[in-house]
Order: sequence, then C-alpha cells, then structure tokens
Amino acid sequence: MSTRSRPAFREGGLTVLANRTTRPGVVPATWPPRTAVVTGASSGIGREAALLLAAGGCSSLLVGRNGAALDEVAAATEGHRIAVDLAEPGSELAVASRASELLGDVDLLVCSAGLGAAGPYDMMSPDAIAQLVAVNVLSPMTLVRAMLPAMLDRGQGRILIVGSIAGALGVRGEVAYSATKAAMVGFADALRAEVAGRGVTVTLCVPGVVDTPFFHRRGAPYVRRWPRPIPAALVAERMLEATGRGRADVWVPGWLRGAVRVHGAAPSMYRKLAGVFG
Repeated sequence: MSTRSRPAFREGGLTVLANRTTRPGVVPATWPPRTAVVTGASSGIGREAALLLAAGGCSSLLVGRNGAALDEVAAATEGHRIAVDLAEPGSELAVASRASELLGDVDLLVCSAGLGAAGPYDMMSPDAIAQLVAVNVLSPMTLVRAMLPAMLDRGQGRILIVGSIAGALGVRGEVAYSATKAAMVGFADALRAEVAGRGVTVTLCVPGVVDTPFFHRRGAPYVRRWPRPIPAALVAERMLEATGRGRADVWVPGWLRGAVRVHGAAPSMYRKLAGVFG
C-alpha cells in the first residue's frame, strides 16, 4: 500500500484536504482538483464549495439559475459561470460542453443544486412534484451521465453528490422532497459500485439542517426546536475533505449516522423521539 501526500489548502483555518491513501493498481483521481463543475453555485453549500475550491487554486465552472448571484460568486472565485436551469432537457449537455471548452478535463463534479418543498403531501400539485423530481433527481443523474464517460476514459475523476438526511429518514411535511433525496442515496450507491476500480470515486454528502436560503425558497421557514441549523461552509468543508479521501459518504453533523441506526434498529422508538423533537 502506498501513500501519496499533497499540500492542503485552507479557508478560514479549515483543512479541506488530507493525506490520501491509494491501493496498488488503482489510478488515483487528481486531488486537489485542478478543475471542477459546481452546480447550485449561486448560494448555500454550492457557493461555499466554490469558494473553498478557488482557495485551493481550482478553476471552476459555476452552474446555477440566478445569473446575478452567479456573477458575484464568479467574481469572488475568478471562475467561469453558466446560468442554466438544469431541470430543462438538454441543459446537462450544454454544461458538459461548456466545461470541456473552458476547463478541458474535469477532475471534480459537485452536484449541489436542489429544490425544496414543504406542506401536506395531499395538497401538493402534480406540477410541484414533477419539478422536484426534475431538479433533485433527473438533473444530477443526467449531468453525471453527460460527464462520466470522459472521466472513465481518463481513468480519473471525482463525483460529489449532495443529498439530505431527509433521504435517509423521511421528514413529515416534506414527503416529496424526502423521496427525491432517497433516490440520490440509491443512485450514489449503485453508481459507486459500477465504477469501482475504474479511477472514479463517488461520494454522497448527507447534511442535516443547513443555514441557507433553502427554507425561504421552499416557502416555509424552519421551525423545529432541534436540531439547529449548521453553517453551509462547514458542510462544504467536510464534504470536500471526504471527497479528497475517496470516502463513500459523509454525514454532517456526524451524529446523524447514529440517528439512522436508531431508525433501523428501533423504528418505533425513533418515531417517538421524532415526535417529541419535531
């Protein structure tokens, strides 16, 4: 077993790259990444990831729907940007083509774009459900499909998918959203198994409640007493560190993994606790 060490890059004192270990015969993906595509880069976790990557000298293509907000992040990171709605069919091809044109080989793909929705499921319109599926499920799947072949041809690349604890536990009042994020758990697991040993790694980030504009955009504020929202910068730091190490998943905060274990081992107990704290 050989160990390869690369310089760490830091943002706000947080190390987002650690020494990484590779197995003989496995071609390691480039880390720190020289190039990256980041979706959902105009705000929240995607924005913080773009800032951290720029601090490490990574050249990125920033993807989002809000052109003005993307301009601000692009200016701060000296990156490229493309304002596009990934829910639109064919948009993934435009992103992949633009990335190839501007960046050449892409070392890292960060799928961070997401849409939320809150309220009773029986009151949701079919159009709202379809939009959630288009943004949270189809857009990351089609974008990965568009960019994966080049990574496999090179035998090198990293894919980072931002999921949600709602996909592992399910949250009342967020039924459709929970379902879309559960789909990402299955997608990441299956994709990881399929590309294993071919130089491409797949990391799933499972954040809890994050302090971002997400709740404002979904039309309902976060009102639960616990857990309290965590900074988006912390999630970005943890997920990039995990991706650099080639980890299959990362839970932010880490105790969320324990909650999932309780849910699996004692579902009735979990439901009672969720009722108290929810």
